[in-house]
Amino acid sequence: MSASTPEAGADLELRGIRKTFPGFTALHDLDLVIPAGSFFALLGPSGCGKTTTLRIVAGLERPTAGSISIGGKDVTSVPPHKRPVNTVFQSYALFPHMTVQENVEFGLRRRKVTDAASRALDALKLVELDHVAGRKPSQMSGGQQQRVALARAIVNRPALLLLDEPLGALDLKLRRQMQSELKTIQDEVGITFLHVTHDQEEAMTMADTVAVMNHGRIEQMGAPQELYELPRTGFVASFLGQSNLIAGAVESAAGGTLVARTAAGGTLRMPIERAVSTSGTITVGVRPEKLMLASEAPTTDDNVLGPGRITDLSFTGVSTQYTVEMPGIGSIGVFEQNMVFGSVFAVGSEVWVRWRPEHTFGLDADAQAGAAEAIADSEDA
Repeated sequence: MSASTPEAGADLELRGIRKTFPGFTALHDLDLVIPAGSFFALLGPSGCGKTTTLRIVAGLERPTAGSISIGGKDVTSVPPHKRPVNTVFQSYALFPHMTVQENVEFGLRRRKVTDAASRALDALKLVELDHVAGRKPSQMSGGQQQRVALARAIVNRPALLLLDEPLGALDLKLRRQMQSELKTIQDEVGITFLHVTHDQEEAMTMADTVAVMNHGRIEQMGAPQELYELPRTGFVASFLGQSNLIAGAVESAAGGTLVARTAAGGTLRMPIERAVSTSGTITVGVRPEKLMLASEAPTTDDNVLGPGRITDLSFTGVSTQYTVEMPGIGSIGVFEQNMVFGSVFAVGSEVWVRWRPEHTFGLDADAQAGAAEAIADSEDA
């Protein structure tokens, strides 16, 4: 099975999809195009609309308005079993009385496919489980059972594979292993993958494109690196990783550089194309790992805040995470890579924070409200 075969993948198009339930709207006129053969992730907190979107694509929910097409064919009114779609759920839903191979063959035999056994073995080889084809699911680990569920979905050669929080039941080590394996399998078979998750690391590790959803709408969509390095809303900046967000007022925007003045009286610079707003009150953002601490006022062209005082630190192995209280600004998070044994600075130390202007991004004035919502949602997930 290769990406050039009709089964290998198909464009998925959602046009004006709206879904209303009594008392609320789950999806607001959603437009989305997922190219054939891509690994696409819908990322967001519980209740954002991502699972409703997946169920509409699968045919398990009917949209209130809008249309769905797969491979150029309108499937809005097509029942689930007639769509070229298979779904892998968080619960593996394997038949306990059947062997691994029988589980994978099940759908093929119901459709009276003549080479069901050989196709099932091919699918098991793809997930590296052909050597345990005769075992029962109870004799396998959680990661192996998830791969069996994946093989059972792939063996039907769908144009589109839907993944509904498929790794949520696995422990951290297995989850990371399966992230890599899923991406490798998707590359090999070329099927279009639509992956629904609330796990930021999972989405960024596997997907070619990530759409961050909030309240039934897509807040931002793009490559994982693009979303992380250049978020366009406070929600994205704080749901996809952590960000320091500082209130500022635009002082100038000329010559390709935007200059914003903070409440503490200092100025911060950024490339003007990295700012959503270029006048009035804005929110200046920077990721904590972009920051560096100094014990004396830096004399560089970097953005500088300080002096402030370290109020907390935690050693995480790869980095030490500091909280610095800045007068007039608030708490600033700094993640410094551990290059020496032990922490460089202690709680109570007076420090300055500096970073390169090109690592700065500019958001709307209300970005901090969206960030607070994202942080609350991340804690609830």
